[in-house]
Amino acid sequence: MKYGPRYFIWMGLLTFPVLFPKAQHLAHHEKKHASLPVVRLVPSGKFIFRSFVDCNMASVWIGDSFRIFPGKYGEDPLWGESHELKYASGNTVDEVFSRAPAEFQEPLMPANAAPGKKGLHGAVWFESLYQYKADRTGNTLYALYHNENYPSTLPYDPVTGEGYIDKNWPEGLRGPETKTAVCRIGIMKSVDGGKSWTDKGILLEDLQPRLILRPHNTGINFAGGVGDPSAIAQGNYLYVFYGEYGYPGRYDEKTYDPVKEWMGQCISIARIPLSELDSPSGNAKRWDGYAFSTLPDRDGRPVARLQIPLNQGGGPASSPHARYYWGPSVSWNEHLRCWVMLMARAEGPSWKGNSIYISYNRHADLGAGTHSQDWSVPQLLLKKPGHTLWYPSLQPLNTVADRKAGYTSLELGRKARLFYKDMTPEKGEYVSEYLLEFE
Repeated sequence: MKYGPRYFIWMGLLTFPVLFPKAQHLAHHEKKHASLPVVRLVPSGKFIFRSFVDCNMASVWIGDSFRIFPGKYGEDPLWGESHELKYASGNTVDEVFSRAPAEFQEPLMPANAAPGKKGLHGAVWFESLYQYKADRTGNTLYALYHNENYPSTLPYDPVTGEGYIDKNWPEGLRGPETKTAVCRIGIMKSVDGGKSWTDKGILLEDLQPRLILRPHNTGINFAGGVGDPSAIAQGNYLYVFYGEYGYPGRYDEKTYDPVKEWMGQCISIARIPLSELDSPSGNAKRWDGYAFSTLPDRDGRPVARLQIPLNQGGGPASSPHARYYWGPSVSWNEHLRCWVMLMARAEGPSWKGNSIYISYNRHADLGAGTHSQDWSVPQLLLKKPGHTLWYPSLQPLNTVADRKAGYTSLELGRKARLFYKDMTPEKGEYVSEYLLEFE
């Protein structure tokens, strides 16, 4: 999933009135879904973001400045060390998304710790931001990061139980001689608007016993773990939506059950009190099917309606043939007064899939009962045959109204701009070709 910065050739900023001829777009709700919101894809011309993107695009207003944080930072034995995690600012949304790569700045990041030592291990991607409301300057930010490690960067520690054992390890993205990663979710904090960051620790992870190894893991994605988070603050909690790749229980090659694996995977939700963001380790709780009560390193339960049934091609993430949703991007829609989730759908090895889906949750209060789990069955939003689509997200429009409302990727109105990573064998682009208009 997380490819290196040289994996694709990036193009310059272009604007085309003509869309891809094979792109299929639909007003996704037919009459049988009349109780759900209706959304239209409005062609907007092709807008290409020119810098490296390999995750959700986190955005925030800091005073009158709109700021984004794309890219990747840290050690990576598969792709090499990266310093692509950067930020850019501007007075308008379009000004920021039109920035040239040279206009982005690299923030001061914590250094990687040596294997076996405490500290930051592996590479990180900022996927979602929480802006601390008590800081009226807007400069205090918490970034939820996707973190990837290997047995070489995070070797197994028998005392803590953290880290990984290099045995029967699944194949990596660069061929049979390479290893796949394990993903985790952590939190960093900035008090200067994202110019420098301190690591606060790991929020969610799967430990060695839950990793899915050879001979069963042939999906060429992850050996297990949790990743690609999207987070929203509601009430006194930060709700974290993420992809689950681990086995629901202890993995044993002799008793492995692909149906059991499928039952514990797909998009899941955890939460942490906002008061605990400075010390996240051990303070998050996963959903257990009834409440947020499962420890952050244990197996919880995914959102049932976001799982693809087995008779519709759904299956375990460790399979190269199974279908599953991943990469959630969640926002509050002020016009609809409900939550909106975009997601990609894997239909082959290494997250290959040509479609983007949308789901809704009408409960403003996610903390009551099972409200957090009450998402609609995902509906097709966009399909581009011959392409691979990742990381769909919504961004505000370049309008006075959206700026006055302070809209970001986490809160939007009746119209929003749709971005996604669009890949073909020849190139990869982070692009917007449509606006979403909600009725």
